[in-house]
Amino acid sequence: MSVGRRVLPALLAIVAAVADRHGAHGLAFYALLGAVPFSAVSAIVSFGEYLERREDTVTAFQALLWACVLVLLVLSCAARSPATAAHQLPPLGWSALVASLGVFALKVCLSAVPLLRQLALARPAKP
Repeated sequence: MSVGRRVLPALLAIVAAVADRHGAHGLAFYALLGAVPFSAVSAIVSFGEYLERREDTVTAFQALLWACVLVLLVLSCAARSPATAAHQLPPLGWSALVASLGVFALKVCLSAVPLLRQLALARPAKP
């Protein structure tokens, strides 16, 4: 899976959070709207990887988390859509954005699991 496809939705969500904190709710809405297609593609590709390697629980959990991110980003966009013209931030829009950032953080931690497995196997045997 391409790194850019996985990182871009997270970067756009971070841009949206920063824009919301500075009062630029319109920019945040469009950043989240841009993150939705990339998240959808990543969710589909991740689910395809899961179907190819069903025995790998990390891949299954990654696919599930991509689906959660997609739902949260769409929810945040839907909550913001009518409020964008009024330059207001609905609480549901902010909550869904923060939850998606939390899922992205969980995905980062989960992506370290295979690396930790390799490090555990690469330790030299004690003499």
